[in-house]
Amino acid sequence: MVLAKVEEHASFGGTQAVYRHSSTAVGVPMKFSIYLPPQAATRKVPALFYLAGLTCTEETFPIKAGAQRYAAEHGIALISPDTSPRDTGIPWETNSWEFGAGAGFYVDATVAPWNKHFKMYSYVKDELRELALEHFPIDASRIGVFGHSMGGHGALVLALRNPHIYKSVSAFAPIAAPMQCDWGLGAFSGYLGDDRNEWRRYDASELMWTMSSRFPDGILIDQGLDDKFLTEKQLNPEVFEKACETMGQPLTLRRHEGYDHGYFFISTFIADHIAHHARVLNGAAGLN
Repeated sequence: MVLAKVEEHASFGGTQAVYRHSSTAVGVPMKFSIYLPPQAATRKVPALFYLAGLTCTEETFPIKAGAQRYAAEHGIALISPDTSPRDTGIPWETNSWEFGAGAGFYVDATVAPWNKHFKMYSYVKDELRELALEHFPIDASRIGVFGHSMGGHGALVLALRNPHIYKSVSAFAPIAAPMQCDWGLGAFSGYLGDDRNEWRRYDASELMWTMSSRFPDGILIDQGLDDKFLTEKQLNPEVFEKACETMGQPLTLRRHEGYDHGYFFISTFIADHIAHHARVLNGAAGLN
């Protein structure tokens, strides 16, 4: 698959770049960002896929999170896709910030007209991962996933359904029980129709109830207590926490006074998340 480099910048001894490519999974061109640490110049490195939240793009995380410094220290690549297909020709795809463009919810839509292009689950799990392995020095056996809000939901779902691919997982303020909040109900009914069994395949809390511990090294979640979406019951981390406790999945759920839902919160704790993944991914290669 042909990649077109949109931009590239030196960063902490490595490179931060954005690429565009034609996508078979979603049927329109897609963009993603990738940070390659200095270690990638001489060997294959582990990779962390970061999934951003509602209204974000492939550039939100690399610009706002301040993650490159820590990725360089641990020798980990960072890959962040856009949050949905764009310019699909669906007339109302930009009518709402909670659905459509910028709000793919990391599902494979089954309802027309969304099912033609909105296949973000398959795009991230298969196409983007395979593209990264083909074009960059990424170790296929050492891949993790994390994300924020809608992207935290996506990260948890992708990891829980594919522990053979993702060896580590974490999230910032994830939509942890989408079947129990307005965001999830709107997205799932719009993309997946009325079949609640299909919805359960994309609900991390529902998935956790059906499985034993898949991540013995633990899942890390950070949640700000001044997050307005926590108060509005869009996130529901306690539902996921209960499921993990019942099913024996180690979970570190940290609640932080004074922090909200934005990137000042994420940038405060990003070092801890990359360290969490590094313990697992670098440990697998005997580098810890």
